[in-house]
Amino acid sequence: MFELKWVYEFILIIYGLSLVSYFLDFIQDNRRANRIAFWLLSMVWVIQTLFLLLEVVIERNFPVITLNDGLFFYAWVLVTISLIINKLFTIHFIAFFTNLFGFFILLFHISTVAQNDMKANGVQLVHEILVSHITLAIVSYGFFTVSFLISVMYLVQYKLLKKKKGFKWMWRFGDLNRLDTFSFWAITIGVPLLLIGIILGVVWAYSSRAEFYWFDLKTIGSILVLAVYILYLILRLVGGYKGKTIAIYNTAAFLVLLINFFLFSLLSNFHFSF
Repeated sequence: MFELKWVYEFILIIYGLSLVSYFLDFIQDNRRANRIAFWLLSMVWVIQTLFLLLEVVIERNFPVITLNDGLFFYAWVLVTISLIINKLFTIHFIAFFTNLFGFFILLFHISTVAQNDMKANGVQLVHEILVSHITLAIVSYGFFTVSFLISVMYLVQYKLLKKKKGFKWMWRFGDLNRLDTFSFWAITIGVPLLLIGIILGVVWAYSSRAEFYWFDLKTIGSILVLAVYILYLILRLVGGYKGKTIAIYNTAAFLVLLINFFLFSLLSNFHFSF
């Protein structure tokens, strides 16, 4: 079962990377990211298909009878449909959302298997889901922090240009368009990482039978941070906001992040505290 645990973790890593790539394609119509996402997801499909064939051929059981087996088959169907859509049609938005839901289903299946069948290694796997949840959330916060700092640089640069001062420092800051683009890219990467981290956290809480509260301040705060940065992407991509306005919004969004990380962590019932 130890080897099986590593296979499950490999699937989740590859699937997660595929989701991030699909999100980049979703946001910026990046064909290279779409191709990477497709081949990563194809790897997930091959492994899932091998599991399915082993169950049918060796165990002589089609995995749809129990809820746990049904979750695995459900996830396999979603991955299959997503690959077909990606290859034959140009509906890339639905591919991202289908895979996001499929990732949640597969993760729930794996955590259930770990809880019921894998005993000691299953407990370790559930613990590693928790570690992954915290790690991805903090890494996403790192990208949001970099984006915030770039936005501050943008605002300083903008102010200097307006007052026609500080020209000797401008080459160190970079031009406004590049700063605006880099800030946007950092948030584009951070959002899917935080989303996957939140999904991992929810699945960990239920699979480990931890005392979990949807109305816990840390839980609400994490979802709020995600919503704030998703709104940033909506304002930028749909509303067309760029430059100074979106930089100011990004600065305010980072304050929400700080409140969640420090204050809500202290008031949380089950998250870490200082």
